[in-house]
Amino acid sequence: IPPCGSPSQIAHRNSEAEAQHISLQNMKIFLGALAFSFFAKGFSGSYMKSMSTQIERRFEISSSVVGIIDGSFEIGNLMVMILVSYLGSKVHRPKVIAAGCLIMSFGTFLSVMPHFLMGRYNYERIQLTEENSSTSIISFLLQISSSETYFQKCKYVFPTGCEKAASSYLWIFVLMGNLLRGIGEAPIMPLGVSYVDDFSKEENSAFYIGTIRSCGMVGPTLGFLLGSFCANLWVDVGVVDLESLTINPKDTRWVGAWWLGLVICGAVSFLSSLPFWFLPYSLPKEGDERNLKKLSESSLMLLCVTVPSLMSRCVNTQLSFPDFLPTLKKLLGNPVFLVYLFLTILQYNSMVGLITFETKFMEQQFNVSVSRAIFLIGVILLPITILGMFLGGFIIKKFKLHITGMVKFGCATFIAAYLLNLLYFTCDCEVLQVAGLTVSYSGFVFLSSSCNSDCSCVLNQWDPVCGDNGITYMTACFAGCKSSIGTGKNMVFHNCSCVQVEGLESGNSSAVLGQCQRESCTKTFPYFLALLSTCALILALGGTPTYMIMFRSVSPDLKSFAVGIDALCGRILGGLPAPIYFGALIDQTCLKWGTKRCGGSGSCRVYDTKLLNFIFFMKSQNCLQNKNHFPNTAVSQGETRKLQN
Repeated sequence: IPPCGSPSQIAHRNSEAEAQHISLQNMKIFLGALAFSFFAKGFSGSYMKSMSTQIERRFEISSSVVGIIDGSFEIGNLMVMILVSYLGSKVHRPKVIAAGCLIMSFGTFLSVMPHFLMGRYNYERIQLTEENSSTSIISFLLQISSSETYFQKCKYVFPTGCEKAASSYLWIFVLMGNLLRGIGEAPIMPLGVSYVDDFSKEENSAFYIGTIRSCGMVGPTLGFLLGSFCANLWVDVGVVDLESLTINPKDTRWVGAWWLGLVICGAVSFLSSLPFWFLPYSLPKEGDERNLKKLSESSLMLLCVTVPSLMSRCVNTQLSFPDFLPTLKKLLGNPVFLVYLFLTILQYNSMVGLITFETKFMEQQFNVSVSRAIFLIGVILLPITILGMFLGGFIIKKFKLHITGMVKFGCATFIAAYLLNLLYFTCDCEVLQVAGLTVSYSGFVFLSSSCNSDCSCVLNQWDPVCGDNGITYMTACFAGCKSSIGTGKNMVFHNCSCVQVEGLESGNSSAVLGQCQRESCTKTFPYFLALLSTCALILALGGTPTYMIMFRSVSPDLKSFAVGIDALCGRILGGLPAPIYFGALIDQTCLKWGTKRCGGSGSCRVYDTKLLNFIFFMKSQNCLQNKNHFPNTAVSQGETRKLQN
């Protein structure tokens, strides 16, 4: 720019000295703010994932509908991702990120609304009719005659005050809130990562991005821990006497305080937006003070309004929307990026389905409560993943790996994880034994048998009891029980004619509330967790190098666009359909559906764990196969030498 005595040019030159002093500080502030925004979106996203089972049970919906709610987040990303990524450095990136964080916050608060619009949660259970509800069960048993038992005076009823039809669709608020979260999160990754890569040294870029992503993984860790805490609290905590409950967190009818954590997530998202409002449009290239005298295109555009003589040069630096298709064609013409994009789509299909329903799988397969499954993911699985991602970025920086080294390193990690994944079948577990459903009474798999034929049991009831023989019965009625002692969780049923125990006469056995525990499954769970953690560490090690291959395969002016297209295609073709069809597959494994208060099927109570395990195993294998192909393909394309040169 030729020297000029205009006030605007003099002011600009005077500001260069100050910019030299604070440039490094601004980069650190941006890195910290971006890391916190990654934390906020990971915190909210993981909490929503951890609450999928609670939302399914609270709104009495199927897993496929939960998949639609989860997929709405990807729809929100789709709506704005192309625009945000294409604009790239042509907008004030920090302020766009700030606006996105505010939208995330609003969407999270919107998802909380159904809790305050719906009535209290009344789970499916057997209770006294109104004429006998004024006395306790113990008092009631003392009043009844020997010819009229408790089960003759009681019947299965739904809680009074049938829920309004409109309340059945309040899950749409959660869907819309998730959609807004997707819109708000869209600019954080492409604009934030490209901002860091534009203004940092090339050798530091991978380390910075790896560190930011690692900091971002702290969010999911704390999100899952918060989810574990809230899942262990009753949904109507503070307004319901917990002593009156007959179920515990291990019961498939239990609903945790899913709404409580969303309030915290919304506040965190709001706080993450604040630093970005005060950050500059651009920064000088890290470590190169001379760049301050050579204004970048971004700085040049800022001077357009004050230096009319530069107008003609400013026009040439800005891309118009008609350039979109040629730019996209240029990007997709890169064979390495095209292969990476295709395999990213396949990976998204595998990973999103697994993550969305991981807690359900642990609960059904290994007999652990949802809150414990969420807790273990948060304190074991995610920290190991963070460590792997950080080490992956550190290895690139330490050994200064180029494309060839990244390819070899990524290939080795994915092959190792693929081989370890084959051991998942050794952690299989038997299906829950439910009389008349998965095991027979006397050689016939029917709910009714001669031992309970006089009880007139209703077939769609689900208030399970565990007999002395280790078999679960759908209700005490199906167990043929004649009497009971105790109240609430401590109720014990006696004289159960269907519970056959070796050494006892028929009809002298008892049953307790709740499903039977599968001890063999509980013993297998630590081995499964160790295997899962090892695979996660190995995959995380190769994740950052593989991600950087995509960065190094495109020209600098297309980096932001490439990140956006990668995220967009992964979400629209992977993240969006995967939870829906994966949830539909899980629904097909359901053996017993719950019943809604106003009739119709609710959420699933019992799954075929053999089939469920097969679905999860095939999903995880598909993920590893897809990722393992990319490093080999990158080498075969002959792009390595081009990129290194």
